[in-house]
Amino acid sequence: MPASETRSSGAASESVQLFSSRSDDYARFRPTYPEALFAWLADQCATTDTALDLAAGNGQASFPLTRYFRHVLACDASAEQLNAANDWPDVQRFVADAGHLPVQSGRLDLLVVAQALHWFATPDFFAQVRLALKPHGLFCAWCYSLLEVTPAVDALIQKLYGETLAGYWPAGRASVDAGYRDIQAPFAPIECPAFSLEADWEFAELVGYLRTWSAVKQWQKRHGQDPVAEIEAALSSTWGPADRRRPVRWPLHLLTGFPNR
Repeated sequence: MPASETRSSGAASESVQLFSSRSDDYARFRPTYPEALFAWLADQCATTDTALDLAAGNGQASFPLTRYFRHVLACDASAEQLNAANDWPDVQRFVADAGHLPVQSGRLDLLVVAQALHWFATPDFFAQVRLALKPHGLFCAWCYSLLEVTPAVDALIQKLYGETLAGYWPAGRASVDAGYRDIQAPFAPIECPAFSLEADWEFAELVGYLRTWSAVKQWQKRHGQDPVAEIEAALSSTWGPADRRRPVRWPLHLLTGFPNR
């Protein structure tokens, strides 16, 4: 759910266009975050008045926050992403770049960034985080990389990811592969429980998800072919019957702390 990238204005514009063009697919095929994550985040906050989901995309992190916070804000650089879902109950959404947050200083109890920090993890961004959060406000960014299904399915996906699509991932993707361990946040991170995304998918959902990858779109633009289609038969063979449901898992990697302590 990426917002614009302040490291490079050209890359920012390209990434926003890329994810905006796939907003419906994101809403349909992207996995949902575990409820336990949001309950844990609320428990870490001194008060639960206002939370902001930055680079909110289609609201996958915004909606669960409404069960724990009185006011939930959601912003993204892409209006198309924010409009992918017509109804955002109890969420105030607005278009904003991560580098220019129109949020009152000291307002937020919690600021979350789901699968997007690698686009704008700059000193200027973290300075804005400090201003937006209350003195004991919590910051949490998380990411997930490759899914886990079965060894045979995983091997095909890893080859697509690391070989076919090598060189087609946007700048910053290496941070996701590193689980955000390479991002130097200006605060002491706190220990977090182990969380993961989980889904129960048929084969069509798997290939639909793979086609939401940004590098797939970039490869397709360059070669005029669908790289997922090139491995679809092999994937199908290892998956089994198309309507067979398999458990799918993505480990979450969190960067969390209290920037103003």
